[in-house]
Amino acid sequence: MSYEKELEIGFNAVEKACKLCSEIQQNLVTRDTLTKEDKSPVTVADYSAQAVICFELDKYFPNDPIMAEEDSSDLMLPENETLKKNVIDYANTLLGDQNGFTILSSIDRGNFNGGKSCRFWTLDPIDGTKGFLRNDQYAIALSLIVNGEVVLGILGCPNLQASLFNTSSNSGSILYGLRRNGSFIQDMKTSRSSRIKVDDITDTKEAAFCESLESSHSSHGDSEKISEVLGVTKKPIRVDSQCKYAIISRGDASIYMRLPTGKDYQEKIWDHAAGYILVLESGGVVTDIHGYALDFSQGRTLSKNRGIIATNGKVHTEVLRAIEKVGIRY
Repeated sequence: MSYEKELEIGFNAVEKACKLCSEIQQNLVTRDTLTKEDKSPVTVADYSAQAVICFELDKYFPNDPIMAEEDSSDLMLPENETLKKNVIDYANTLLGDQNGFTILSSIDRGNFNGGKSCRFWTLDPIDGTKGFLRNDQYAIALSLIVNGEVVLGILGCPNLQASLFNTSSNSGSILYGLRRNGSFIQDMKTSRSSRIKVDDITDTKEAAFCESLESSHSSHGDSEKISEVLGVTKKPIRVDSQCKYAIISRGDASIYMRLPTGKDYQEKIWDHAAGYILVLESGGVVTDIHGYALDFSQGRTLSKNRGIIATNGKVHTEVLRAIEKVGIRY
């Protein structure tokens, strides 16, 4: 089955949300935001982006359920009246003059719990909270899952330049992958698109790897041990959000390791679905740390998987062997 219409609608929705979040970041994030632990700018962006994307999906695919990270319950609290007004006002810069009930109802469209025999969208409106607040990397992640299979993924990365090593560019990227049709990247400023592929590195000594910037998200200590076994000498690329999947997909690094940090932690499917198909369709491989395929049919989490390993495919077996040799605590 072709998903071209879903790709067009989903891409346009993510593009709108990217522009909205960039505006919010420019207007509300200040030099003191992080030091004062003020998360209100990213909260406004989170809810506003979810409202916009869910509104657009509902317009064209009203029968499709959506699984998203947020709901409007906190916005209904009396102490969050100003926050709610900001969310409604920013969402309406793109949606016109919708009333508050419509905006909050759009946010609450993301209440689906998933399952095996169904079609639904997953959405993480702001993946990378601290990256957003640092004016660094964050992602808007949208995917379509049909009967447990991710068939479409779109990753909006407003601060991800065409090259990790060219910081002079201020143009972001939107990446998308369509099952059995490849992965692509589009420059947000020029709208030029090109196909992307993973790198061709076969020797792990030459490989670069990326991991979560926050050690609470992935065990940096275990990553160092695994890197030693693999003979990796390059410094790790530490980036917030699903931008790590983008980096693997376009060949800037060969290995992404998200290693368990706790015994009971389960990965949320919206944190991985879009990036997962990007890597697959660019020629890479994604499994858990034991080599099992990721199972997106178990509800809101990857409850049958432990950790995430994404590679260019050519070094995947070696990485899994190194993980087994090191031994992971959880």
